[in-house]
Amino acid sequence: MTQLNTVILFTDTDGRARFRDEALPLTEGKPESRLSALMASGGYQLRQSPVGFRSSFHCTGATQWLFVLSGQMEIFLQDGSSRVFGPGEFFYSGDTLPEGATFDDQVHGHWSRQVGPDPLVTLFVRD
Repeated sequence: MTQLNTVILFTDTDGRARFRDEALPLTEGKPESRLSALMASGGYQLRQSPVGFRSSFHCTGATQWLFVLSGQMEIFLQDGSSRVFGPGEFFYSGDTLPEGATFDDQVHGHWSRQVGPDPLVTLFVRD
């Protein structure tokens, strides 16, 4: 079976955001053009972030896929780790605030920034 490797950004049992690598099976289509199973979506948004953009710590408001169309985006976690995503790369953003929790910027979420000389253009596809 063919698969795509993807990154999942999620909230762990301790309330902290973590990265996990996961295989996305490509079970549909033809041998020369493999597809994933059809996934539902709740709409999409495009965003352009200027050179120098940096967010503060936050949780994902709604679970969604994030696709980098141009530029580069770096995601930082509370533990100091980070990953950079460039054009054509994508990840699933599911680090929502745990039910019943009050947001604490010392514990929850992630922050992101634009990296490099080009503005960051992203596509968000909601579940």
